[in-house]
Amino acid sequence: MMKYLAPIVLFLLLSCSGGKDKPDVSNIKVDMKVERFEPAFFKLDTNNIASGLAGLRNAYPHFFPTFMQDILQLNPIDPASLGIVKQIIGSYASFYDSIAPKYGDIEWLRKDIAEGMQYVKYYYPQYRVPNIITFVGTLDAPGVVLTNEYLAIGLQQFAGKNFGGYQIPEVQQLYPTYISRRFDKEYMAANAIKAIVDDIYPDRATGKPLVEQMVEQGKQWYLLDHFLPDAPDSVKTGFTTKQLQWAAENEGNVWGYLVKNENLYSIEPSVMQTYLGEAPYTQGMPESSPGNIGQWLGWRIVQEFAQKNPELTVQQVLQTAPRAVFEGAKYKPK
Repeated sequence: MMKYLAPIVLFLLLSCSGGKDKPDVSNIKVDMKVERFEPAFFKLDTNNIASGLAGLRNAYPHFFPTFMQDILQLNPIDPASLGIVKQIIGSYASFYDSIAPKYGDIEWLRKDIAEGMQYVKYYYPQYRVPNIITFVGTLDAPGVVLTNEYLAIGLQQFAGKNFGGYQIPEVQQLYPTYISRRFDKEYMAANAIKAIVDDIYPDRATGKPLVEQMVEQGKQWYLLDHFLPDAPDSVKTGFTTKQLQWAAENEGNVWGYLVKNENLYSIEPSVMQTYLGEAPYTQGMPESSPGNIGQWLGWRIVQEFAQKNPELTVQQVLQTAPRAVFEGAKYKPK
């Protein structure tokens, strides 16, 4: 039988993890400009694509190569790419028309991201602050791309969780509903700051045993806590509020299940996928559980370690070997 926590304890677990201890960043100046790439792209004359792309390249010299090569996966000097660009504009013009009013004014997004960047600069004063640029790519294109100059945000992944295009079977194969439900504006700033987290502390989990991978990925959410101290945990983790509540109520049971049924030092890919992969729920657990429960447990382990070692800075916690974090946390949830 699953246990339930007292309401006040549950509230503390579900509330914003870093909020009460957040530093004062009001004097940290962050200047982020916003550029819009998608209007110019969809205004291209499809009867003269070559000339139009040349104009785009001149207007956006630092972003155009990224858009063509990394986002559309096209070689800009290959003549065959011209026909593909024409097809993309024709196929996505109505999508652009439908999403343009939703994001006509994104000053709110600039403010949300800039606030996160104030915390980034507090902890990492030398970090370069990028400008923001928006684009609309194909539905399989990334939602956030970080370049040397830009934090590029793909609006095609933020059309709204009820957008009909996400329900098309081919799109559902890429983004099942448990993923596409996050394709809404409330996740935009958090996803953008996640790209900064990944730049500062890239995923170092590959090849490590299960518990160390959990801790390494938990470190990323720990860092995100410090960059977005006021953001709801549901936005930071991608879990629903109900899934977060289930995880908090059953933390001891989940950890006990893992210890009993798995080797914490396993390196089996199937084990990693079960506990650290995207899924509607965690295999072997109730359907009310979230997928990727391993990262959530790793996050809790890192939090425990940091609480037991308050003299350590954020950077020192991140630099601590994952096994040392696990052993030092003495994680024993009830």
